[in-house]
Amino acid sequence: MAAVCIVGSQWGDEGKGKVIDLFAQKAEMVVRWAGGNNAGHTIRLPDGREFILHLLPGGIFKPGVVNVLGGGMVVDPWQFLAELDMLAQSGIEPEPGTLLLSHRCHLVLPWHRRLDRCREAGPAPGEDPIGTTGRGIGPCYEDKASRKGLRLSHLARPERLAARLEALAREKNALLTTVYGADPIDPGKVAADLAALADRLLPLAADTDRLVRRALSEGREILFEGAQGVLLDLDLGTYPFVTSSNASSCGLPAGAGVPPRTPLRTIGIAKAYCTRVGEGPFPSEITGPAGEALREAGREFGATTGRPRRCGWFDAVAGRYAVEVSGMDELFLTKLDVLSGMGELRIVTAYEGVRGFPADREAFDRVRTRTEPVASWSESLAGRQCFADLPPAARAYVARIEELVGVPVTMISLGPGRREVIPR
Repeated sequence: MAAVCIVGSQWGDEGKGKVIDLFAQKAEMVVRWAGGNNAGHTIRLPDGREFILHLLPGGIFKPGVVNVLGGGMVVDPWQFLAELDMLAQSGIEPEPGTLLLSHRCHLVLPWHRRLDRCREAGPAPGEDPIGTTGRGIGPCYEDKASRKGLRLSHLARPERLAARLEALAREKNALLTTVYGADPIDPGKVAADLAALADRLLPLAADTDRLVRRALSEGREILFEGAQGVLLDLDLGTYPFVTSSNASSCGLPAGAGVPPRTPLRTIGIAKAYCTRVGEGPFPSEITGPAGEALREAGREFGATTGRPRRCGWFDAVAGRYAVEVSGMDELFLTKLDVLSGMGELRIVTAYEGVRGFPADREAFDRVRTRTEPVASWSESLAGRQCFADLPPAARAYVARIEELVGVPVTMISLGPGRREVIPR
């Protein structure tokens, strides 16, 4: 296995949780490098229990695996501890030293969440709603970029914490009250609440960058866990309808603290069709009864928010772009089984009206998609053990995706269970 990077190749929600859980069985360390609790990974254990993780890495279920939240992440400390407590209620508790938070993580604070919700509910003049989860991720990254954010390491210096929070509160409360007409937040209460959490958080703080680099130099089996997907990457995605971090593998070196030349096997996760939650361009979207049928067949509702996902055909233009910018070596194709009995199937093969992958919303408005029909199949794929067992039309569908995106499909998922996978 060596070092493996798992990254979504679409707009997130590709089924990365199952894939991460599968690879975590061989890993000694699982490292998440970006994002916050705006992401959700659904993991189903062999005993049938299902968990949705928002911050904790997917190796948390395997004893002995070191799970790392890298410095590129923004961590809501209340959500983080609630997630730990939720697992503890099910009898799952990490062994000492196997759950580590980078001391460089930035903390999501109450005014980040409130500002996020205010912007979505009633944007200021000139602002558009993005369709965020309202978890405060974007505002927290704003503070990080403007060099005024609060890092986990700051909790170790309580004598300066109150002053930092007072300074932040002056700006944030002015925005909340003046621009959005919302109530201000008491920085004293935030300081007291954080002080109460520090005893649980600080023992987990570590220089994780150094630990990950050491593990790489020792040849440890490391899984780098991505959140969201390439098309939601802040720089490379469908801007401005993106997340606030680098969700592609391009963000891994900085977010995990490893050299860009680190040798990785990069695996892109793609659904056999496309989905998207929230606002933003979606060239292959299917509307009307056909889109609704696909949503119901795939149970396409967000793991973090429960929002219904928009559904569309597999977009090979976006898929090839994701492969190229993230340096993907292969694809793990999920939910092929959902397309059984769907009737007409199509794949987007080209964008007309633009050159390359569009850089902004206005360019996407000019996109006209070219699609090609592909043969469908009616047989259930449940219980199929190898690629040769699939119906000829399903095999041809996979082969066409490989041809269009330029890398092999090396694994295919036919259900939510850990064993419902066909390796190739």
